[in-house]
This record gives sequence, C-alpha cells and structure tokens, in this order.
Amino acid sequence: MRLVGLLALALLAGCGKGGYKDGVYSGQSSADDTGAWGEVSVTITGGRVSDCQFITRQKDGTIKGEDYGKVNGAISNQDFYNKAQLAVRAMEEYARSYRTSGDLSKVDAISGATIAFNQFNEAVELALEQARK
Repeated sequence: MRLVGLLALALLAGCGKGGYKDGVYSGQSSADDTGAWGEVSVTITGGRVSDCQFITRQKDGTIKGEDYGKVNGAISNQDFYNKAQLAVRAMEEYARSYRTSGDLSKVDAISGATIAFNQFNEAVELALEQARK
C-alpha cells in the first residue's frame, strides 16, 4: 500500500520535469524488516536532476558494499552472497537510471532488489520534497 502511495506521489510530482530549486538534497528511507535503510543525495541544477547517489546501510550503519553478504569477511554461502551483491549493483543502477532520465517513474525495479528499489523511491521523494520548498 505504501509503495502505491509513493509511486502515485512520484507521478503527480512530475519528477525531473523542472521546477526544483538548485542544490543538493538528501533523503533517508524508513528501515526495512532487518533494520536496513537507504540514503540518497540528489543534485538539482537548472531545476532538473543532474546527479544522484544512493547507498543502503545495514542495521549497524555499515554501508552495503563489496562485503555485503559475507560473514566475518568471507563468503560462507555463495548463493546468499550473489543475491546480496545483486542488491549492491541495483543501488548503482537505480541512481544511474534516475540521473539519466531525471524521472523517478522511469526507474525500473530489478528483480531480486525490490527492497532497495522501494527504499530508493522513498528516499528520492523525501529529498525532492526539500527541493520543492
């Protein structure tokens, strides 16, 4: 239900169609069931999205990166590690897609990384709320 509301907001807001104040704006998603959350930084230049960076953090605050999915620095379950790294790559793709299109509704979810997708959308919407003020 919450995702539907966020997507509706994104469509109504006309993300990337101009009209935002220039600057750098940050947004943080709510935590998921494991306590992890997403953080986004959106740069607006000339009223449009010119840059976007997205990371997700584990419950302890560490960034999900190349070690995400490892246990004590080692891959103990290859399948789990592969899925975790898919989410890491998806974070980069979500930010790249948004930078390129400037339109949140044109960022497609990647199968296996829908939690990160939802966190990305929520964080971008929160950042853009600041740009609209």
